[in-house]
Amino acid sequence: MKKISNEDIKDILEKNVAEIIERNSLEKKLLSGRKLRIKLGVDPTSPNIHIGRAVVLRKLRDFQKLGHTVIFIVGDFTGLIGDTSDKESERPMLTERQVKENMKTYFEQAFKILDKKKTEARHNSEWLKKLGFKEIAAIADLFGLHEFEARDVINKRLKEGKRVSLREVLYPLMQGYDSVVVKADVEIGGTDQRFNLLSGRVIQQHFGQKPQDILMTIFPLEGTDGRKMSSSWGNVINIDDEPNNMFGKIMSISDGLVEKYYKLATDLAEGEIAKNMQKGMLEAKEALAFEVTKLYNGEKKAFAAKKFFKETFREKKLPEEIQAIKYNNAKLSDILLAAGIVESNSEFRRLIRSGAIEIDQKVIRDPLFKPVAPGILRIGKKRFVKLEPK
Repeated sequence: MKKISNEDIKDILEKNVAEIIERNSLEKKLLSGRKLRIKLGVDPTSPNIHIGRAVVLRKLRDFQKLGHTVIFIVGDFTGLIGDTSDKESERPMLTERQVKENMKTYFEQAFKILDKKKTEARHNSEWLKKLGFKEIAAIADLFGLHEFEARDVINKRLKEGKRVSLREVLYPLMQGYDSVVVKADVEIGGTDQRFNLLSGRVIQQHFGQKPQDILMTIFPLEGTDGRKMSSSWGNVINIDDEPNNMFGKIMSISDGLVEKYYKLATDLAEGEIAKNMQKGMLEAKEALAFEVTKLYNGEKKAFAAKKFFKETFREKKLPEEIQAIKYNNAKLSDILLAAGIVESNSEFRRLIRSGAIEIDQKVIRDPLFKPVAPGILRIGKKRFVKLEPK
């Protein structure tokens, strides 16, 4: 175990942290020199991990660097049930096939941040599939319905007359039981997870374990359109985005989000952030885009992405040869399908959701978008197309 300093304690307990339960207990554990078991669970509700979700992963890595055991759980079972902690409406129940498809590269993506050799990687279907009605009833008996209803998002839905399924009531029990199985000393999550995290403490005590301490990171990180970053809204910056795309997306965020991105999405110290923020906004944003792109793709690719962005968008140096497509009144999806630019409507929708299609540097969000004038289209990585009405 690494000898922990006061600076380590301050960094682990304060940087990007919104709340700790129980802080005194966690601080004593860290100072004791004991190797702790630190848990984080992520449900594969989409195929990608975005940089908003990466905030908790990077905090998990901080514990890992101090020598603690990190347990990263991909919720292939809880992902079926669906967590509505941060949702204003019921989350649809996914199929096993959807979850399996979504989680194909989850560990690979997580290991862009975590040290693979020092990570205990688990799927919670290992134990949750084995629970029967008797076991679930015993756990459910630990909670009252009023406790579930008191949650802000659930209370709001009930007042608005929106449906709240019994399936949603079960979710916190399952996340809490995960903590029992892996014997978590600490669980990390966003502030939206507060009720679920506290459930783990109650259920652990029921099974004779000491309750885990809880560390909640700041949540949420807004996406490219200013709303909470969400795969379902297509406003995400994914940690496995191609470097040019990642750099460009960060350059598209509003100026008011730049400092927050520095704090939540980079590893820069406060002094370095303050120094960058004193620059002109364009220069500060470029430095931010470089830092985030470097974090997930390496310095060499980050420099190349910066150069590509500068030449393509700031200096308007487009590739010398751009394919031209003539079109009549038609949806962009049909135009690109006919030209063989995309292979299917599903591929087109995926590109739209991820913000990977732009016309004249403006991201297209509408899958039914129809171009009405000539323009330069950028698709995905480095592909450009010139649209010309017939």
